This record gives sequence, C-alpha cells and structure tokens, in this order.
Amino acid sequence: MCGISCILTLEHSSHTLKERGHLPPGVNCASVNGDEASAKLAKELDASLELIVHRGPDSRGQWISPDNRVALGHVRLAINDLSPDGAQPFHDASDTVHAVVNGELYDHERIRSELLEKTDYKFKGRSDCEIVIALYKYYGLNFLHKLRGEFALVLYDSRTQLFIAARDRYGIKPLFWTIQEGRLLVAAEAKAFLPLGWKPEWDVKSLLDAGWNHDERTLFKGVSKSFGHIEQRQYWDIEYPDKRTLDPRSEAEMIEGVRSRMLDAIRLRLRADVPVGVYLSGGIDSSVIAGMVTHLVKERGERMGNDKETERVCCFSVAFDEDSGFDESKIANRTADFLGVKYYKKHMNESELAARFEDATYHCEIQNPDLNYVGKYALSEVPEKLGFKVVLTGEGADENFGGYPLYLPDYLREPDLAWPANPLSEAMREKQLAKTEEAAKQYYASVGADASNRGPSIPRRMLNDISTVSSMTAFQLTVFADWTQRYGSCDPQLTIANNADGRVRAKIVNQWHPLHSAQYVWSKGHLANIFLTCLGDRTEMAHSIEARTPFLDHHLTEYVNGLPPSVKIRYDPGSDTFVEKWVLREASKPFITKELYERKKHPYSAPTTYPHGGPLHKLLDGLITRANVEDLGFVAWEKVSGLVPKAFEEGDADLQGKAMAMRFAFTVAQWIVLSKRFGIAKAVPPEMAC
Repeated sequence: MCGISCILTLEHSSHTLKERGHLPPGVNCASVNGDEASAKLAKELDASLELIVHRGPDSRGQWISPDNRVALGHVRLAINDLSPDGAQPFHDASDTVHAVVNGELYDHERIRSELLEKTDYKFKGRSDCEIVIALYKYYGLNFLHKLRGEFALVLYDSRTQLFIAARDRYGIKPLFWTIQEGRLLVAAEAKAFLPLGWKPEWDVKSLLDAGWNHDERTLFKGVSKSFGHIEQRQYWDIEYPDKRTLDPRSEAEMIEGVRSRMLDAIRLRLRADVPVGVYLSGGIDSSVIAGMVTHLVKERGERMGNDKETERVCCFSVAFDEDSGFDESKIANRTADFLGVKYYKKHMNESELAARFEDATYHCEIQNPDLNYVGKYALSEVPEKLGFKVVLTGEGADENFGGYPLYLPDYLREPDLAWPANPLSEAMREKQLAKTEEAAKQYYASVGADASNRGPSIPRRMLNDISTVSSMTAFQLTVFADWTQRYGSCDPQLTIANNADGRVRAKIVNQWHPLHSAQYVWSKGHLANIFLTCLGDRTEMAHSIEARTPFLDHHLTEYVNGLPPSVKIRYDPGSDTFVEKWVLREASKPFITKELYERKKHPYSAPTTYPHGGPLHKLLDGLITRANVEDLGFVAWEKVSGLVPKAFEEGDADLQGKAMAMRFAFTVAQWIVLSKRFGIAKAVPPEMAC
C-alpha cells in the first residue's frame, strides 16, 4: 500500500515549469534526465509526494521520461518484498514500460508462475505489484481483468505513448485527477496536487446535488475520481442475475459457496512480509473475519504476515464512553475471549475526538456529519504504535449481503421469483412492504430528515421505484447562500439516477430485483465515496496502515451477487421479523459466538450529543465564526449562526433537533478546516468568477 503522484503533459500544451530551485536531498537523480527542465520537474514531483508521505514512509522514487512529458512518483509502504527490489516505479527490461502501483495484489505468486511459463519476462524482485507490467506486456489492456485486490495504478508505455490510470473494482484505493496548465495530474489524494499548480476551489454544484457522494465529482472544482472526457473504459461492473430466473441450488450449497470463498479471500489477505492484524467491532462482519483468521492460523497452519504475533492473532477495536449508547467494545471483548486472540482497545472520549477532528478531516478530504471517521482515524494509531502495517477489515459485507435496514422495503417491493422456497407469502410481502414504507417515513421525520422525498419522482421511476435512493438523500443541508440557487434545482436523488448509465438503468427497470438495484446504487455512492474513504483508506493510510477488505474480493462478491434476494434477507414466520445477511450468518456460524449469530445490525457511529462547555463545544465555537463562514462563500451565516448553540443546548427538550444541529455543525466545521488547510478560494456567484 503506497501513494502515487503522476504528471502527463497533454499534446499541444504550452506548459513551462516555473523556477523551483535545486533538487532536494533524497530525490533519485538516476531517474531524471540531467537537464534543467527535468530537475525542476523532479523537484516539483518530490514536493507533491511529500504531502502524501504518510501513505508510504519507507521510501520514495520517481521516473521522468526523456522528453519530460511523463513523470511517475511513488511513496512506499513496504509490505511484500521489503528489499530495494520492491521499490517503485517499476520498469521492464527494455525500459519502455513504466508503472507505479498503490495497493495490494493477491494470488500474485500463481500469476507470476504462469507468466514465467508463458513469457520470458524477467522479474526483479518478489513484490506483488511487479506483476502489473508483466501482465500488461502479455495481455495488453486485458491485464486489468487479471488483477485481484485493492489497487490504483498508473502505467506508461513509451512505445505506443499510452498512459493508463486505473483503480480497483470498488474504489477501495483512491485515484483522483485534474487538468492544470495543460497537464493531466493523477494522484492518490487531492492534496498531492497543491505543489503542481493546483489552486483549489469549491465545487458548489457538487455540494448542492451531492455529486461528491454519488458520482465522479469531488468537493473541489475540476477534480474528479474517474476519467471522463480524457477517455474512460470500464473493465468491470457489478452484475446481478435476471430476477425471473429460478436458482436451482440448495441452501446448503449456497452457504458452503459463501463460506469457502470467504476463507479463500481471507487466506490470500494474510500474506505479507510484515505483521498482520484484524480490526474488530461488536458486529458480525469483523467478527467472522477474526474467527476465520483464527481458524486458518490455528487449524490449517496458515502463515499470518511475518508470523511476529501469530502465536495469538491480534485484534484492534475502538470504544466510546459506555453511557453514550454507541459503545460495542464489550461485545468485541467477548468475541476476543471466545477466539483466544490478543485484543487492543482504543478508548475515544470527547476530548480525544476533539483533539483529532481537524487532522482527520484534512486526511479525509470530504465532509461527514458523523464523527465515526475520527474514531477510525484514532483506531489506526494503535496498530501503528504496535508495529503492525496491515489489518483486515469488514467493509463491504452490508453492501453485498443486504445488511442495511434501508434495503428492506426494496427487498419487499417485488416477489423473489428466483427462490420459490421463500417462506414469505405474497399477501404477507405486500403487508410488510406497506408496513416498512410507513416505518421509514416515520423514522426519517422523527430525526428531522426529509421524509417528503419518499414519494413518486422521476429518479424513483428511473430506478424502478427503489426507496433506497430516498434514504440515501434524506439528510439535506439547508445552510447554503441564496445565490447558490443560480445553479438551478439540485436533486441528489436525480444525481444518483443519472450516475447509472443507460445500460444499467435498463437492467434496473427490467431485469434486476429491486434489492439488487438498491445494492448497486448504494455501492456506487456511499460505499465508494464515504465508507471506503473516511472510514477506510484515508483514515488508515494517514497512519501508514494498509487495510485489506476480504468482503470486497470480487471472486466472493460475484458469487454473492448471483444469490437470490431471499437468502440475503430472510423472513422468519415464527417471529414475524426479517434476518439480514442470513446466508452470511449461516456461513459464519462455526466461527462466531451465538451472541453475534443472533445479533441485529448496529451501525458503527459516534455519539451525537455532547455536554455544554466541553471540548467539542469549544472547538466548534472557535471554528464556526462569522469570518470563517463568510470566507467559504457558499454558506449563509444567518443559516448557521444558531447551530452550535442549538447543538449544545442543555436539557432533554428537542433531542432530535439538537442531534440534527450537531450534524450540520460538524459539516460546516469540516468545510472550514478544509478551506484553511487547502487554501481554498472563497466561492463566488458564477458570473463573478474570474
């Protein structure tokens, strides 16, 4: 797991490098070309890498093409092949193909053996990422289909002058791009663009219609997460079976199919030349990973990392104050005792959250109305201090196995024709659909969210009336300056619907079951842009921790996506309730406690109420000032001036209103932190922009 920063000067560009001074100490001068222009480019790229050095503190390297048109930079977190042979950029023997890779590629030993049989490619070392160039030279652009893991990469073929930037199937590893002064810039984090001529501006339209969360845009104008008008080619997408096709498999066969693929995905992710641990919460997802890891190590003799700590598997957890109602550490502790693993806990009180708020926000580069990301940021300090570089995490299970409560109405929206053995009768399905729809409206109204968006609409009709899009967009900020109305009507539900291409929308309307359609749009939005960002890569790599996500192994997800909806969400006639992630529970049963097998889903969240006059009150009061808000440009002071007083209002009256004010205040404060840390220009109405 590493960081990359790359530059491609576009054709017909008149870009000239500004005077940057002499090469800094530590720059690999052998990788540049000796002329003044190359030296300036090396200096510039090194400054970019310095801003993401937390992603790779072990070494750095760069390569610049002879014509100074292409520059590839890399900072390394050494995980596999700790020798200098694993350093990047990588080059082929003819010095014509060059690559930098951020991430982890699994099953690379088998791929390497096959390539050695088929080709005469000469590998330099044992790094998993070195297979990228060898695969490309044999399979061409099809090399992406051969990659299994979490990755973002840039490859340049000087023979054909082909520049390729790609990331993994779910966006586990980040990849951003922008065009500045005639150059295409590509990096693991947007902050890496700052030394390369980028002057950050707010993308107000993206803030208004939530494009930063539901499509390729970010909070920053002109910075994207995927490649649009340059040239974009999709090599993989999430797929589901036709909802009318009967599934002939037995329940036992499907349970074993999930179990065997989970064990394989976890087994591959135990391989490293450094210590490997597990993030453990009070939920089933991380617990089954810990259980399967323990089984593989103790029962099957699998090697876990470099075996430094494998006499007992090591797990790490975050704990909030017990009286907050958000602490799951006691359950995690019981799981650790059941498995016989080492257990390290990071306690997060209000002071700890306040102390890390600004740094965690800077690393995430996005907003989040829940301080759970600060908890995850602090959690990653624990393995770092104990000498671990790799952890396994449970992200992706809820998305693929139907774990979120908001999926339930869409599961009930149509009968599951693929699974006739479903105990849910048609009459009961219709009754439960009406019941869950009404419950959802009441819930969102009770927490101050927009419950009126759950009715008929163009976006809902575009997506076969799934209500998940309404739930995803229920919390809408009402703090924007009046002039932002010049961007027209901004509907985040329409952003979600429009982000799916025509081929996908046709499948959603005509072919996929509504549960699968809901899983698709959630995975393309919240999973990629929030859960894998501020609860994943960014808070982990801030402390040089590589997180591996077995539940997002595409061999596993492709199998799970092909299962009938009714083995993901199962109706229990005896209790008249629904069991989420049913097939996962059954596959996990030998590896977890009875308590977890029976436990309902509890989302990972931080507390939303804090005392008057405490550390967070003082922090937000100092950040959300009139001057700071007006410097943003797109927020109206009169709409936010009362947020902090309301959020920290004493007494038990209007608890929901106080919680909503707290979430709004967190978001505005995060914008202010990003504005100051990145030096973002004040947003102005479109006709006033220069």
